[in-house]
Amino acid sequence: MAVGVQALLGQTLKLTLENALERARKVAQQYQSSVITAELAHEDRVQAKSALLPTVNWFNQYIYTQANGTPSGVFVPNDGVHIYSNYALAHGDIFAPGKRADYQRAIAAEAVAHAKMDIAARGLAATVVQNYYGLLAAQRKNANAEQSLKEARQFLEITRQLEAGGEAARSDTIKAEIQVAQRERDAQDAQLNIERTRIGFGVLLFTDYTQEFSVEDNLATAPPLPPRAQVEELAGRNNPDIRAAQATVRQGQFDVASAHAAYLPTLSFDYFFGIDANQYAIWNREHKRNLGSVAQATLTIPVWNWGATRSKVRQGELRLQQARMDLSLAQRTLLANLNSFYLEAQAASSQLESLRRSAELSEESLRLTLLRYQAGEVTVLEVVDAQSTLAQARNSFADGLVRNRVALAGLQTLTGEF
Repeated sequence: MAVGVQALLGQTLKLTLENALERARKVAQQYQSSVITAELAHEDRVQAKSALLPTVNWFNQYIYTQANGTPSGVFVPNDGVHIYSNYALAHGDIFAPGKRADYQRAIAAEAVAHAKMDIAARGLAATVVQNYYGLLAAQRKNANAEQSLKEARQFLEITRQLEAGGEAARSDTIKAEIQVAQRERDAQDAQLNIERTRIGFGVLLFTDYTQEFSVEDNLATAPPLPPRAQVEELAGRNNPDIRAAQATVRQGQFDVASAHAAYLPTLSFDYFFGIDANQYAIWNREHKRNLGSVAQATLTIPVWNWGATRSKVRQGELRLQQARMDLSLAQRTLLANLNSFYLEAQAASSQLESLRRSAELSEESLRLTLLRYQAGEVTVLEVVDAQSTLAQARNSFADGLVRNRVALAGLQTLTGEF
């Protein structure tokens, strides 16, 4: 409701990372498809389970046979001109190994679908994090560009004053003017980058990418990187790729079991209660009871089907072999990615303090260089170099903050949240 009011009033929507993730899950087609696939798998499991349980149906039928003067009428298989059937039918399987295997296979298939949904959710989260902090980096770089432009203009004013007093050459003022022009272009490019990044991010979050929004700056509040042992333990327990591969192996095992079940007999029962007579009445014309029951048991023994069952067993074994190979690859890939992602997160985290210190030192260096320039101890080139160094240090620090956040998000695609 609050979002709708903001849209009507034309206000800019303020998003946190959690808000952005929630919106992306509602809009992202790939993630929504994985959710639907998981729901379909759940319904398959429900249907497979119901196939194991007895069913009850109510059967109603009337058959008219042309009369020819005989009790049965024209069609001899019928037992009368009028046949009324109205009875309840209960059917169940006493021994049906194929259906039991199909139920277990459906359970494994549902686990695969849920694991793939988790994979899609984590991948989407990593994409949202990258775009969210990419926008924050663009905003910080824009602020840095504005600050650098302000400092360049201040330096231009200083050179003009010194030139007017005969303490600086005209070339110093020209160099300062060139620096201001460059900083103005940098500021324009930084603003353009914000708009391009916002549009790209808006496609992930809204059906209308022109929706105005801003994001909360929480770059400085990143969670600490856990110890390596804890990360490995989380990855072993929570990795969705491994869960999906393991569930696929279980699904393959029950594929084979289901195919093997076709070699075995099946035993089922049926129970009927109601009327199946020439009069729709509880008692017939001879006052014999029409309402009654019947029970039957059926044993079906497979004998020959031209090798179809053997072929299905072979298919199941090949799928199981492939699933085991995929599981082995997933385990090796997890170990490699875990090592790579952890090293990246470790490097990104360890460099933050160095980048912060470099920005602080560059700011102090510019301040001192300006004082020395005003005292006539350094040239204009040293001031310009100090300004460029400070602008680069500020942007590097912003990139370092984003790199740390994105590295943690990449690691969490393997481990889940920590």
